[in-house]
Amino acid sequence: MPWTQHVLEFSRRSRGFHLITSEVVRQLPEIDRMEVGLLHLLLQHTSASLTLNENADPDVQVDLEASMNSIAPESFPYIHTCEGPDDMPAHVKSSLLGASLTLPVRNGRLALGTWQGIYLVEHRNRATSRRIVATLWGE
Repeated sequence: MPWTQHVLEFSRRSRGFHLITSEVVRQLPEIDRMEVGLLHLLLQHTSASLTLNENADPDVQVDLEASMNSIAPESFPYIHTCEGPDDMPAHVKSSLLGASLTLPVRNGRLALGTWQGIYLVEHRNRATSRRIVATLWGE
């Protein structure tokens, strides 16, 4: 299978951790035909993140959001404040979590652990829609 690339579109979401594994797979039907391969995801934004984490207990999402808010609080004396009090903390959180993931594909499925899921993490209070460039390669 040759390299394929898609821009995945995600509607505006509230601040927090949003499980998007099924949405990613739904937008990439080529995965079904792959025996072995790699999927690289790049979020094209600086105030949101991608991460891989616990996908079963919703309390984890709440605790992760609370932890990130503790690490990068809006009350910190940031210099970059022209886009509002949630903007610079969003950049800090994005730098900590990252904007990309590389995931293995095996037997037509993402080869994730039993309790792993892909999260789009929204760090802004009033976010826009988000785009992820998905690059897929394999056989």
